[in-house]
Amino acid sequence: MRKLVCMLLVAFLLVGCSKDEKKVQDNEPKENNVEEKTDPPKATEEFENIYPLTGMGTNNAVDNKIVSVMVNNHPSARPQSGLSKADIVFEILAEGQITRLLAFYQSEMPVVVGPVRSSREYYFELANMYQALYVYHGAANFINDMIKNRGIEHLDGAIYDNDGNLFKRESFRKAPHNSYLQFGAAYDVAEGKGYETTAEYEPLAFLAADELSDLSGDPAEQAEIAYSKNAIYNVEYKYDDSTEKYTRFSNQEETVELDTGDLIELDNIFIIETSHQVIDDAGRRAIDLLSGGDAYLIQKGIVQEVQWETRDGRVIPVRDGKPIGLVPGKTWINVIPANPGLQQTVTITN
Repeated sequence: MRKLVCMLLVAFLLVGCSKDEKKVQDNEPKENNVEEKTDPPKATEEFENIYPLTGMGTNNAVDNKIVSVMVNNHPSARPQSGLSKADIVFEILAEGQITRLLAFYQSEMPVVVGPVRSSREYYFELANMYQALYVYHGAANFINDMIKNRGIEHLDGAIYDNDGNLFKRESFRKAPHNSYLQFGAAYDVAEGKGYETTAEYEPLAFLAADELSDLSGDPAEQAEIAYSKNAIYNVEYKYDDSTEKYTRFSNQEETVELDTGDLIELDNIFIIETSHQVIDDAGRRAIDLLSGGDAYLIQKGIVQEVQWETRDGRVIPVRDGKPIGLVPGKTWINVIPANPGLQQTVTITN
């Protein structure tokens, strides 16, 4: 009997050890039996076309004519409407120390743009250089004569003032800060004047995806442009690491859309200096946008000292005679007087 008990005990222990060994084996990593799963590399999305002023890809046709609009930047006109949709905005002094904006639209179509203000020669010259329809509201007689004699394709809000189709006067602001372009009517009205509303454009130079991380230069977390001793007319840009874009400020207030509060977010800040001359008693200026000169190019938290040139009708950054690529996205071009110049007018901090 004792012998039988011993045999049963040994058998029980052997079975227990066998189960424990199996548990250990089950818990061991099965390196030789299971292949490690890895995510497949993400394919780069390919597009049929790119927008020539932003470098952004699209599968839509890109043949709509660029529309440029004179946008009021007087403190009484802020915040404006439609600036967040612009592909490129030129900011240039008008009279005194107040800048005016020329916003170019092609990749996005805002519902409303404005307030719209009067024309100056260097603005309609820019529109013509970019082969864009030029939209403004009013001008001195000699400016209107220039526009007609030079064959500038244009829509003048003074002709369509508050017609309810192309232009509308809003009651929440006082003239001359209350005229707004109803953008959806622009192409139809242009066709009615016999203008072509389709066009083909060569794209600007843009950086490829693998070049975006190789930008060289000095840190530029913030840039300030002093158009005047009065801060109300000055401009600031602040870099956001999370979006890798710059937001714009006027008089230390963020530039936003009037109706939505959306920020103006930019991928390229291009600051160029050039000759400015006052040409009459009203303070109107002649501004050279052809001869080139010194410039700052600010992208992704970095500033580069470069040159600017006008090539094929476009104002572009260059170094050693070669175009420098823009970051795909939206661009703001600030034009400042060569006297006092970049170093006295622009402050860049990190």
